Amino acid sequence: SAWIVVALLGLIALLLYRYRSGIWMDLFDPQAVSRAVTPRGELSPIEKSQIEIFQQASPSVVHITSVGRRGNSGTGTGFLRDRDGYVVTNYHVVVGAEEWHVTLSDNTSFEAKFVGGEPGTDVAVLKIGAEPGKLSPIPIGASSDLQVGQNVYAIGTPFGLEQTLTTGVISGLGRQIQSLDGHPIDDVIQTDAAINPGNSGGPLLDSAGRAIGMNTAIFSPSGVNAGVGFAIPIDSVNRLVPDLIREGSIERPALGVLIYPDAALEQMRDRGVAGIPERGVVIREVLDGSSAEQAGLRGERFNPRVGYQLGDVIVGIDDQPIDKAEELFRVLRDHKVGDEVQLSILRDGNPLQVTVTLQARPAAKP
Repeated sequence: SAWIVVALLGLIALLLYRYRSGIWMDLFDPQAVSRAVTPRGELSPIEKSQIEIFQQASPSVVHITSVGRRGNSGTGTGFLRDRDGYVVTNYHVVVGAEEWHVTLSDNTSFEAKFVGGEPGTDVAVLKIGAEPGKLSPIPIGASSDLQVGQNVYAIGTPFGLEQTLTTGVISGLGRQIQSLDGHPIDDVIQTDAAINPGNSGGPLLDSAGRAIGMNTAIFSPSGVNAGVGFAIPIDSVNRLVPDLIREGSIERPALGVLIYPDAALEQMRDRGVAGIPERGVVIREVLDGSSAEQAGLRGERFNPRVGYQLGDVIVGIDDQPIDKAEELFRVLRDHKVGDEVQLSILRDGNPLQVTVTLQARPAAKP
């Protein structure tokens, strides 16, 4: 139509005007060269300190690859305890595997052997056959005098990447998290230093470059860093590791039963599973030959006449009420192997008292 023709002519006229008046700029410039570099100047004292911390600690941090029975693999981090080749890491990094490979910061790789582990505190030890002169043990600090607000540094291999340094502060102290088997881990350090999958088992360092914790978990609905990370205090790690190196396990008192984690019971309640109690610890299985079996405790079972039957529900131990699994574990932790405890249980809704002699918990397996 006529108005379209008029509009096009107007646009052409405007372009010609800009071109002739010099407003239109050329798209290409044959004389283009690189920009001159602006001198950086001195690094700040904070930057120098962080660089020094990383450079000194990096040779002590290792990458761990765990290969499972079906060929599946996982990765994590660890740190060198000494020049004898002992590597400290999280138990959840090595559990379920048959082979472990430890890679040093210089990319030298060694096949590792499982020394021992403690699922209840998420600590494990591997050993590599490297020459002592090739190993640089990490300096060990103390976690008893930490303060909220002090700077911390995490080194690890997140997502399988090479060594990565993240920084932050101690956000909280005295936190509690749960281990893989539901045991409470106390006095945990909370930090906002980025901790992602693959960082587990790596050291949390103070401003002197000393290990004050072992990174172990994050709190995040998405599974990636959300500014809330947790580290096991180094005092706990330092206390457990010698026993693992000497014996391969930590002797812990146990009832000889497998129980449902609190989260599993909560999910069953939400799904409306019949018979799930509002409080107490439900026995899922009684181990063969255990003290619990000798005392007559029962796990869940199927009766052809009435169908599924819930296991015994532990609601008290030595007159202390038990609402959750963590409370049971906490009470057991104050006892030793061979002690007798009085359990208050519910069996098919009926209250009973059962005496059980505590046995040693089976040694952890990878």
